[in-house]
Amino acid sequence: MTAAGPGVAAPARVPSLPGVTGWPAELAEHYRAAGYWRDETLGGLLRDWAARSGDKIAVRDGRPGGPCLSYAELDRRVDATAAGLRALGIAPADRVVVHLPNTPDFVVTLFALLRCAAVPVLALPAHRFVEIEHFARLSDAVAYVIPDRHDGFDYRELAERVATAAPTLRHVLVAGEPGSFTALDQLPAPSPSPEGREPLPEVDPGEVAVLLISGGTTGKPKLIPRTHRDYAYNARASAELCGLTSEDVYLASLPIAHNFPLACPGLLGAFGVGASVVLAPAPSPDVCFELIERERVTVTALVPPMARMWTDNAEWDTRDRSSLRLLQVGGAKLDGELARRIPPALGCAVQQVFGMAEGLLNYTRLDDPAELVADTQGRPLCPDDEIRVVSEGAPVPDGSVGELWTRGPYTLRGYYRADAYNATAFTADGFYRTGDLVRQLPSGHLVVEGRSKDVINRGGENVSAATLEEHLLAHPSIAQVAVLGVADESVGERVYAVVTLAVVAGGRVPKLREVRAFLADRGLARFCNPDKLVVRDDLPLTGVGKIDKRELATWLADQP
Repeated sequence: MTAAGPGVAAPARVPSLPGVTGWPAELAEHYRAAGYWRDETLGGLLRDWAARSGDKIAVRDGRPGGPCLSYAELDRRVDATAAGLRALGIAPADRVVVHLPNTPDFVVTLFALLRCAAVPVLALPAHRFVEIEHFARLSDAVAYVIPDRHDGFDYRELAERVATAAPTLRHVLVAGEPGSFTALDQLPAPSPSPEGREPLPEVDPGEVAVLLISGGTTGKPKLIPRTHRDYAYNARASAELCGLTSEDVYLASLPIAHNFPLACPGLLGAFGVGASVVLAPAPSPDVCFELIERERVTVTALVPPMARMWTDNAEWDTRDRSSLRLLQVGGAKLDGELARRIPPALGCAVQQVFGMAEGLLNYTRLDDPAELVADTQGRPLCPDDEIRVVSEGAPVPDGSVGELWTRGPYTLRGYYRADAYNATAFTADGFYRTGDLVRQLPSGHLVVEGRSKDVINRGGENVSAATLEEHLLAHPSIAQVAVLGVADESVGERVYAVVTLAVVAGGRVPKLREVRAFLADRGLARFCNPDKLVVRDDLPLTGVGKIDKRELATWLADQP
């Protein structure tokens, strides 16, 4: 950080964020000595990238007629927005929920908050009131950043509800027509000071940079603290492994607030090598094939259902995809048959990615044999990613299935403000119990075999069975409910809700569309909707009186 000049007040230090568990001192020193952790911040890195790449295009809006920003222009926009946020009263360590789609506004807002030493809470466009109100309350957010409309949904109406429900929220900032709120491009100008320009805060690289969203495997989604040091390493090491260079064009097909397209290597990794990033408004093949042809895209990332759709469409779509060299597929297990179809269909290499916003990333390597690429989910990114495969707390024999436990230089040591949950999610020596069932090959590659937690992975989105059950039980026609995942070739798992009817229902079975409308009114994200509603007279119980989901799964498998 440059020292303050004459007539400029010294920058304030960023306060530590309460509710965050750090790494033990001896491990932190090892990670620094090994070169994983550097004294750099994400906001400061953008300054370095702008100085290096200048007029080269950093980010391009993939919508028709959408704007683009060079590295230098992005840096200036970030500075101006950061100054406006500071003038608005956004202070170091303040949390701000960012709920923006794939547009340059997301990129500018993210880096402006980082440069202010505020902490972005990165929500996904599909989230609705239930999730956003939870994020705002859990983080004590002081501001909420939204688009005016996106994908037919008016986020300002949502913001009206959130502003009423979240007591710490002081500002709603809107990219577009603000309505009753504040326009993001009309933030107040900083107050002139006789001492000179107020400096931006001095940011400690070890402080929390962003709060990512967990998949919500149990109850409501958790917040994942990622520091400047560990997240910069996450992106930098991923870019190196994927062979990214300044000649690449990265297409952000998935929602950019996801860890996968943000930092694996994603936008941050691409910026780190001076590549250009194109922001797709949707991951569909009709949108993305056009962008690949027009922008000469070289690398992108998808979840398995979209990879299947791209592969199927490639058989008849004649647009030029010859620039594409690498398709990453993650978010859920990619089956071997589809992995083998991708290279001949799309004309590019495929890379399996198995990871989590909590940290650990596994990649198949670009020089791995074809059978490892098709049939495994990769091996750990970092030499100091520690892996345990266990059953009932004890290591399993080599090649056997067990739960994956991990710790390392970019894997969290605890969820944000979740002490009770952390007590069971982490071992006493800091290993994160992922809930993923895997087996490890002699090569170090992992094969994902399922989940030990009650979560359904539908097209790369994690649906908490417990959360959906809680909302369904509020429906007046439903007395009991069990939510299960049923294997499906197109999306991995479909969400089935098996219910019994309440007496007040009078035997009338609610229609699925009615149940979905009920859940939407309760503010649940659309991706949590059940795909099928199944009515039974009763639900089987275990010996201790709990609903027997194992028996229900067997029964569902036998249904026509």
